[in-house]
Amino acid sequence: MDFICSQCKKTYPIDSIHYQCECGGLFQLGKEKNETVSTAISLGEVTTPLLKRTVLQRDVFLKIDYMNPTGSFKDRGAQVLINAVHERGIREVVEDSSGNAGAAIAGYCAAAGIRCNIYLPEDTSAGKIKQISAYKATIVKVPGTRADTSKAVLKAAESTYYASHVYNPLFFEGTKSLAYEIYDQIGVPDYLVVPAGNGTMLLGAYIGFQEIGKLPRIIAVQSNRCAPVFAKWKNQPPGECTPTIAEGIAIKEPKRIDEMINAIRQSNGDVITVDDDETKKAQDILAGMGFYMEPTSGAAVAGMLRYFPEGYDKNLTIVVPLTGSGLKK
Repeated sequence: MDFICSQCKKTYPIDSIHYQCECGGLFQLGKEKNETVSTAISLGEVTTPLLKRTVLQRDVFLKIDYMNPTGSFKDRGAQVLINAVHERGIREVVEDSSGNAGAAIAGYCAAAGIRCNIYLPEDTSAGKIKQISAYKATIVKVPGTRADTSKAVLKAAESTYYASHVYNPLFFEGTKSLAYEIYDQIGVPDYLVVPAGNGTMLLGAYIGFQEIGKLPRIIAVQSNRCAPVFAKWKNQPPGECTPTIAEGIAIKEPKRIDEMINAIRQSNGDVITVDDDETKKAQDILAGMGFYMEPTSGAAVAGMLRYFPEGYDKNLTIVVPLTGSGLKK
């Protein structure tokens, strides 16, 4: 198992200090057909429930992925990534995150005995910072935007292994498990509606369903306050990013945007945007049904409500993952 540059095809060992190729290309994971990563380091993962509900006359399957150990779907990627680097003797990592990925990496590093340094925007919600701190990770607060945080961590990654949920393809090897769980629960759905920032869920699901042999139509949902994937999908110039309650998907320059666009196109999917009022309304509706989720999950539900108008074909199977717990905010 190794990393392969998506541009020049040069290979690197997965314990390399390089987080991307010297030519600038991003890594893909190279492995033999049945090669897997050990999951010996565990926090008690379970198959998350897939519950059928009716939301404003729309029948939908809600994948309760905030029931992962640290409270978000990012645990899927963190478990595989941290197991892989632990096996290779790496004992310190850096990661940048607006919250959920940082918590997931920190939690699994704590279980593995790996020193963890999390870089995050200084305006990250107090609940997420408290959780990351509880795992004994070192927190580095970076003034400015999410992009400023990314720049800061790249400097640290020059000398410390970068356990990135964006650059490191081992993370996507973990998030692809979402597809396999859904397949075991209901087969391949007609539609998968996901919030999209850096694309960790979108690309993981795409990889998983590709391996299964059939793709659902992937509907990527962005905030209208920060929608670079939507802009590129529509062949429009990227707009400015302004603050949104869906902070988990407020990514101005997704590094794997071309891969995201390709995955959506290959699935015959689409990209849409929702505003903060729609997101908050969706949160409130789901909370009234017993699901307490963070705003990013609300954006996905809002996107589902917008994409499927009343009177849609109710024979369609639609899955919306609830990505993170509202307790984090």
